[in-house]
Amino acid sequence: MLLRSCLAVPAVLLMLGTAQAATEECPAKSTQMDDIIAELEQAPSCNRAMKIFEACEYGASGDVQFGEVVEKKCEADFLSGLGASQKKAYASELRRCDHKYDNQSGTMYRSFTAFCRAIVAQRLSQKALKASPKAR
Repeated sequence: MLLRSCLAVPAVLLMLGTAQAATEECPAKSTQMDDIIAELEQAPSCNRAMKIFEACEYGASGDVQFGEVVEKKCEADFLSGLGASQKKAYASELRRCDHKYDNQSGTMYRSFTAFCRAIVAQRLSQKALKASPKAR
């Protein structure tokens, strides 16, 4: 009995932490794809677009379109400043995301791929903004 109680406490704490992390509600005027895309396009930054993506995700193949908007928003911060070898490395990271779930079936894996690609773009955006003299 004591062992079950000891195991239950960490499980409850883990669930509470997860619930707190997902507190933002989708700010789009509806859950329709067009409304979410419009909200993503209006995001003032890459990081904000990612937060909206996380809050509005479908968890299915529809997330591919949301992820594409986030990628473009983030790429605006860094893509023009990349040299040829850096662009090649970026493309390679995106391909890695594209192939990560090749052996998996189900639309949730398309969502995972979209998030993977968006995270890669967000990471490069953050790095570029941190290095930018304007950001200082």
